[in-house]
Amino acid sequence: MDERLREARIVVADVVNHSDHLIRLACNVLVQHGETAAEREDARILLVVLDARSPGRAGRHRPDPEVRR
Repeated sequence: MDERLREARIVVADVVNHSDHLIRLACNVLVQHGETAAEREDARILLVVLDARSPGRAGRHRPDPEVRR
């Protein structure tokens, strides 16, 4: 697990050179397994920023409760 955390930190430290998909994966690792509360919270915030950059993606996995099927 230490190796995965290290890799996730490397990706997050260099977001400009990585795809959104890889950054999301790294953030999810850090949210769940980050060493400190601050590290986990920073990863959560970065996920929110990524969702804001691509608003169509944010709602894809969360169906609208007002829409009946």
